[in-house]
Amino acid sequence: MSAEAIVSDDAWTVSPQQYAQSRPPEFALPAAPQSRYLTMRDGCRLAIDVYLPQAHEGREPPAKLPTLLFFTPYYRRFKMAEGAAGENNPNTGKFRDYFVPRGYAVIVIDVRGTGASFGTRDSFRSPREREDSREVADWVVAQPWSDGVLGATGVSYLGAASDFLASTGHPAVKAIAPLFSVWDTYIDNYFPGGIQLKALTQSYDDLMVAMDHDRREMLSRFVYYANPDFRGPQPVDEDADGTLVRQAVREHLGNFRQTEFMPEFRFREEALPYDPTFSSASFSPYAVAEGTREDVAILSVSGWMDGAGYANGAIARFLTLSKNPRHLLLGPWDHGARIDVSPWRKAESPDFPWLAEILRFFDHYLMGRDTGLQNEAPVHYFSLHAQAWRGAEQWPPQWEQTELHLNGEGRLEAQPSQAEGSDDYQVDFTWGTGHGTRYERIAAINSTEYYPDWQGRTGKLLSYTSAPLDSAAELAGHAVIELHLSSSEPDAALFVYLTEIEADGRERYVTEGLLRALHRKEAPCPPMFRTSWPFRTFRREDARPLVPGQAELIRFALLPVAWRFSPGSRIRVSLAGADADHCGQIPHGRPPRLTVHRGPGQDSRLLLPLRKPA
Repeated sequence: MSAEAIVSDDAWTVSPQQYAQSRPPEFALPAAPQSRYLTMRDGCRLAIDVYLPQAHEGREPPAKLPTLLFFTPYYRRFKMAEGAAGENNPNTGKFRDYFVPRGYAVIVIDVRGTGASFGTRDSFRSPREREDSREVADWVVAQPWSDGVLGATGVSYLGAASDFLASTGHPAVKAIAPLFSVWDTYIDNYFPGGIQLKALTQSYDDLMVAMDHDRREMLSRFVYYANPDFRGPQPVDEDADGTLVRQAVREHLGNFRQTEFMPEFRFREEALPYDPTFSSASFSPYAVAEGTREDVAILSVSGWMDGAGYANGAIARFLTLSKNPRHLLLGPWDHGARIDVSPWRKAESPDFPWLAEILRFFDHYLMGRDTGLQNEAPVHYFSLHAQAWRGAEQWPPQWEQTELHLNGEGRLEAQPSQAEGSDDYQVDFTWGTGHGTRYERIAAINSTEYYPDWQGRTGKLLSYTSAPLDSAAELAGHAVIELHLSSSEPDAALFVYLTEIEADGRERYVTEGLLRALHRKEAPCPPMFRTSWPFRTFRREDARPLVPGQAELIRFALLPVAWRFSPGSRIRVSLAGADADHCGQIPHGRPPRLTVHRGPGQDSRLLLPLRKPA
């Protein structure tokens, strides 16, 4: 099928805006949720809030309702200072306000070891939470207002929790919408390319200590939770004087610490030294996805600046669960779609009604409404600079691979060099990408502009630049770099950046890829982890030091993006060996000298899935 057949500027038959207009709110929110403890199999009590639609202007909600579940470690609700105004649920309030008036029961749960729930957290996304979600589902479908149908959604941690709920095989779960969430915590989140994001680990640890230990003086440092009227987790209804919530918070002091926990997983799927059953797979959805029934509908949502690999997570979920009803939405967003990341945006806040797209999905699969969703393309993605949505029948869109070769004198050319040669680059461990990058938002740091100071940054790197383009060209998918590379050291961190240099000299960051050379060995995709880009295990048995001075072919994908290059622009690819603002040194105290080789038998090249717009 040609690109023209599967890509359209008119991406939807019924646009999300049109669907939103067809589904106005019909019911009222309750003045307050019903709040209580549920006791789990081991005696741990979880705090939950139940929001049910209320009558509005004489219209009564149905007696039986589908339910949406939100499992959060970020407080189901804050207690507010006396007389204070403001949103007491900054984490899931927008979902509550959107779905309850449209006929859904919404339940928000403090996962064990967080908020007003009891217990301790032994892990990031602990497997214990997966079993808790099964028990919560049992309780919900037994309620008199439940129609026996469940869905789950939420951003980031909550999105992965919806994957875990579906993986229990619970028969009531009919649809999930994991939003901006991982498929593999190791490579999508903390160790992209096998390189630990040290700044993320520290920042997230600070956030979890602030919340789990009810350290309000720390919490105020995070813009999402900076309301001075917040007074810790909201007690459940039965805890009128707050005695129980204080006991629960006391238990949270035994929670794991991210700064100590995450470095234990330097190799993917390697067991903890004290628990041979527990590895990075234990808190990654792909490892339990076989339990997801084939009738569960799945909507995966992410954005082009969604951290280190969340877009890869959304795509891998879509490709892996191929027998399920599935949909993929990739937008001009950062983590959680808080910002429109396009340099050509009209406003900072996204104008795309993505909640309406999620509503249409749940209306179709939970309520059985005639939404027309079956007539839409399963994949929708936004092309930056083209500023247009595209529809596709599959991912990736089947566009031709354009080869650009890393030739002499820093040229990026359509034909490979016929003469042998090489270019050296001495890694500078002080070089970094700054603090306006794709990595800040996932560390709960507020970001409003992305790569605003990219101008001139690649001038300190080993760069190759094309001639000006004679026409526009649109990229959609994963660019792949193939390097014939040698190093002076037995390991190296490889960072590759793609830049558009516009006709007036303005440099724009497009995307990047990273790989620890130790993990260069490729492998076939396993059954529950399908990709359309080179796969590797990142396991200890596949790790192999480089032989200093010996050239090897190393290839890896850059993070996915859809981007329109302008006529007259030049394409630049740049190689670095460090990002001091986000990652540690590799190898410690030994900045490598990297050599890129070219010529017959050792051609280094960039593969771009491009098309020329009609």
